[in-house]
Amino acid sequence: MLFVKMHGLGNDYVYVDCTKENLENPSKIARRISDRHFGVGSDGLILIKPSDTADFTMEMYNADGSRGEMCGNGIRCVGKFVYDQGLTEKTELQVETLAGIKELKLFVEQGQVQSVRVDMGAPVLRAADVPVISQREQVIDEPIHAGNAVYRMTCVSMGNPHAVVFVENVEDLNLEELGPQFEGNPCFPNRVNTEFIQVLDENRIRMRVWERGSGETFACGTGACAAVVASVLNGFTKDRVTVELLGGCLEIEWDRKRDTVFMTGPASTVFHGEIDVTKLEE
Repeated sequence: MLFVKMHGLGNDYVYVDCTKENLENPSKIARRISDRHFGVGSDGLILIKPSDTADFTMEMYNADGSRGEMCGNGIRCVGKFVYDQGLTEKTELQVETLAGIKELKLFVEQGQVQSVRVDMGAPVLRAADVPVISQREQVIDEPIHAGNAVYRMTCVSMGNPHAVVFVENVEDLNLEELGPQFEGNPCFPNRVNTEFIQVLDENRIRMRVWERGSGETFACGTGACAAVVASVLNGFTKDRVTVELLGGCLEIEWDRKRDTVFMTGPASTVFHGEIDVTKLEE
């Protein structure tokens, strides 16, 4: 199997061109190929496939083999992949995901994509659609028990579920312990991605993220979008915010007139490779 290792701000995936042939057992391959000791090492596997309704389809698998609806960092790399690999000459594309069709604008320098702007669509706030179990229509600044503490969360779906939690200092958190307590909380029927946010000022926030199925990652695009929506709803920031992640910065804007969220950030190729899939399946 030929593959390309790519990342968006350190949120790394193995990308495979499936526009001409299919890949069998992608869930199993995702688990094995994501292993950072015995595989390629990644936060998951992303397959690029044809689409009947868009230019391409992004099929995403987390490191544990579970299917993901959407990945903001991943879809930027899909845009770079299809342009840099000569699968398209367009700089404005549509990519089909389980969270709907996303529109991408590619910024090209010297024949290669350097950054991508993605229309991530409207944030979903209705609790039943996130989904999160609650007595209220929307979960904004609601308490949640995790371990021996009570936190306040705001829940947003950007095609996948997010719980945004505001804290004094993100560096003080033990995410290896805290992250699973949110991810597996019974109030989240489909598990949840959890963003821990430190507000720096009205234009800038700092974020660490625990992603369901992958653990702590260097960046999460949908999570950054959810974090900005939650920051605006709680009165902490303006509509356009720089999000500082472990892997770098994303520019997020919630256009409330159009009710859509725009994400702009880099996409990088690490290396091209080839791997014997039959050995991964052993």
